[in-house]
Amino acid sequence: MTVAPDLSALLASRICHDLISPLGAIGNGLELMRMAGTTRGPEADLIAESVLSASARIRFFRVAFGAAALGQRMGRPEILSILADMTAGSRLRIDWQPMGDLPRHEVRLAFLLLQCLETAMPYGGAITVTCEGGMWEMTGLAPRLRIETDLWDGLEDPSLAPPPAAAQVHFALVPPELRAQGRSLRVETTETRIRLRY
Repeated sequence: MTVAPDLSALLASRICHDLISPLGAIGNGLELMRMAGTTRGPEADLIAESVLSASARIRFFRVAFGAAALGQRMGRPEILSILADMTAGSRLRIDWQPMGDLPRHEVRLAFLLLQCLETAMPYGGAITVTCEGGMWEMTGLAPRLRIETDLWDGLEDPSLAPPPAAAQVHFALVPPELRAQGRSLRVETTETRIRLRY
């Protein structure tokens, strides 16, 4: 039986692949200009920071939205590198505790849920990620959370989910990914904490 390809995931992979190379070239070019002494100052620093931020986001999006081949795995150093680069200079901290290599599709789901937590933590905070015996848990702590109840209810019961805006597409991608992995999600929220278990 032939499985239909996930065209949206393949498209995301292609876009991320095609964008990461020119961003890298910009960063390398800026570094060469600095070595030659032809560019200095806050303008160059701003360009460098923007390139690093864009590259980090694209690497993250490639995992969260891109295709994951059957049996493909991701190493812990790569995961930590992506998360460290993505949160550099921000008020968000992510403590990724799972050890060793992990199936890429499991990391994909974790990254989608990290985006959901990030959406609820616009003022920063701390997220802890654990995985023991195949059971994942994520806890987001922040002095102030912005929880859009309908979006979070839709993660547990997709029939309650509103049509997503572009900035909320990660919420819409979580339920089908949970189904594909044979998992169900439990969400617990308080004024300062969100806990996800699946």
